[in-house]
Amino acid sequence: MSTLLLPCDGSSDSLVAVRRVTGAVRDGGAHEIHLINVQPRFSAHIAQHVNRATLADFHRDQAERALANAREILDAAGVTYHVHVEVGDTAACIADLARRLQCDRIVLATARKGGLARAISNSLTNRLLEISTVPVEAIAVDHAGVFD
Repeated sequence: MSTLLLPCDGSSDSLVAVRRVTGAVRDGGAHEIHLINVQPRFSAHIAQHVNRATLADFHRDQAERALANAREILDAAGVTYHVHVEVGDTAACIADLARRLQCDRIVLATARKGGLARAISNSLTNRLLEISTVPVEAIAVDHAGVFD
């Protein structure tokens, strides 16, 4: 059985990866699926004026919204999965959780980009490829990105 980590921000691109993995599970692949949503930290200036419980509630609500469609897809397919919500730098949180869970790979969808865009962008895919100790599977979505 392979263990897969699916980062999901609620975008249509992230759902491409969820559908791909769901199809693989339906086709007989034995996979342990982990969904992760990473919420950005508030600046220290903002955080000092809001209590921790309120911040935690906000992050949880935003994560639930971002994961709702992915969960619907997995539930409809009868796929068992685990949900993780982290707060911090997106790439660092994903790479760290993949390492801690001993995932076989991270699966995410990414927009097609030309050479210039790849060279200057600070995309999640590029950052994960640089810092992850776990293999990253990037699924190219049909639409093109900026600077193609």
